Amino acid sequence: PLALALFDIASVSAIFLGRDFITVTKKEDGDWNVLKPLLLTTIMDHYVSGKPVLQEAVAKPVVSGGAVVEGDEYPVIAQIKELIDTRVRPAVAMDGGDIVFHSFDADGVVRLEMHGSCSGCPSSTATLKQGIENMLKHYIPEVTSVEPV
Repeated sequence: PLALALFDIASVSAIFLGRDFITVTKKEDGDWNVLKPLLLTTIMDHYVSGKPVLQEAVAKPVVSGGAVVEGDEYPVIAQIKELIDTRVRPAVAMDGGDIVFHSFDADGVVRLEMHGSCSGCPSSTATLKQGIENMLKHYIPEVTSVEPV
């Protein structure tokens, strides 16, 4: 509901809702001097209304080697998620972004979704390859590479 209200504002092109922050991306023709008061008013009005920020989500299956694996049934997936959640996401969140586990396949490829300021960031590929991939390979031998979704 909050994202829908923010998208009603002209010139808003993307919204990322973090645990304790909101990242808004404007269209090229947008002016921050005009957008800022509209965004702040919309956000404050939403929280004052008592409406939920998100509607209840439906869990999506994780693909592993062509088979659908629900949740953390596959131990390697649980390890990958744990490392991403404890070592990567907090650092990325400080820059207004997020990285979320998407899938792990039989070839050892981990696919991650990049959100917020990480999506489209020029240094995100370097972060994925040099930082996250090296860390996952170190702790989880089954991981061969990390790719963005």
